[in-house]
Amino acid sequence: MLHKLNLEHILFLDIETVPEQEDFAGLTPVKQKLYADKTQYQRKEEFTAEEFYERAGIWAEFGKIVCISVGYFNFKGEERKFRTTSFFGEEDDLLKRFKILVEDYFSLPQHLMCGHNAKEFDFPYIARRMLIHGISLPEKLQFFGKKPWEIPHLDTLELWKFGDYKHYTSLKLLTELFDIPSPKDDIDGSQVRDVYYKEKDIDRIVTYCEKDVIAVAQVILKLRQEELLEDHELISV
Repeated sequence: MLHKLNLEHILFLDIETVPEQEDFAGLTPVKQKLYADKTQYQRKEEFTAEEFYERAGIWAEFGKIVCISVGYFNFKGEERKFRTTSFFGEEDDLLKRFKILVEDYFSLPQHLMCGHNAKEFDFPYIARRMLIHGISLPEKLQFFGKKPWEIPHLDTLELWKFGDYKHYTSLKLLTELFDIPSPKDDIDGSQVRDVYYKEKDIDRIVTYCEKDVIAVAQVILKLRQEELLEDHELISV
């Protein structure tokens, strides 16, 4: 079935997130208490809520998106290109611009969105943050009332599980297995918070995010047993 998909119909994406405030003290007392309650199970007695706050970016209720990178294939005859672009800046603005892209270019029934572990993280995170900002969801992020097979999402982690739902494989491991150039050659997800708040280097985060998008596309190519993208086929716009 994967081989029958038109690659030009897939929007590949990845997001980078950070805690909504630079530090725990920046939260209101109510939000501090809610965060402490939310993380009680994960923290147990090992960390205080304040010490655990560096991980707040993984929850849409306590984090925010600082970058959404997308990529898509374009074919002209035998020529193949993969274009990437990124949305960054104020969260409400980047979400609105991302929504416009989806609705203008990837809204038809045959269009799909694809990421790694995106069904568990990226897609619901984007939807939650949109609603928090009062942004109506594009059709591709509407889940209510749909059967699992009606949701237009691909997930490379799910594809690699082959039904083994207790199994987790990182994108980094998949790129190693398939001899794909690693997207983790500069920073990794645990460092994004410091790069954003301390180094204030959004360009570095954008580069990292776009490399993940390319890696996801490469994994799809490998699963289809097709040739990997080469540098001359990659275009960042």
